[in-house]
Amino acid sequence: MKKLKLDELGRISVNEFKEAEKISVCILLDNVRSLHNVGSAFRTADAFRVEKIYLTGITGKPPHREIQKTALGATESVDWEYLESPAVAIEKLKNQEYKIIIVEQTTQSMPLQSFLPEKHQKYCLVFGNEVEGVSQEVIELADLALEIPQSGTKHSLNVSVCLGIVAWEVFKKLQLEE
Repeated sequence: MKKLKLDELGRISVNEFKEAEKISVCILLDNVRSLHNVGSAFRTADAFRVEKIYLTGITGKPPHREIQKTALGATESVDWEYLESPAVAIEKLKNQEYKIIIVEQTTQSMPLQSFLPEKHQKYCLVFGNEVEGVSQEVIELADLALEIPQSGTKHSLNVSVCLGIVAWEVFKKLQLEE
């Protein structure tokens, strides 16, 4: 066994990525304050060929050095849009027939592993602020809430870790499982 070099990984170019088929999933960041978490969201969206990222509220926007530090260029490959109001962004997506899925602990949350996405449905995965989580305003607009089951002493994960887990699970179920 040997570690692969970058030129052995078979990665596509930014232009090829832009033209490539994406999963029918977008990500909405609801007032995410850490620029490192924003950069990580871009990198994860690139990894799983997510359609687009919506940045809302206080969420930082590219170009920014701290975002670029963790995005490693993914702000160039992944489409994104900034909208001041998360609720306006949600309404826009609902009008485009996206099912709005918040990732939050609520009275009606479904365990992530139980979620079975439909192949022809469009989804928007919403991730909230590092302290406050998804805003109540957005929770009230959601179609579904997903939760990552945890068994430790903490009751939450860092938003970038959570985003990676959820994006992988949805990608896996949409692309890999038949």
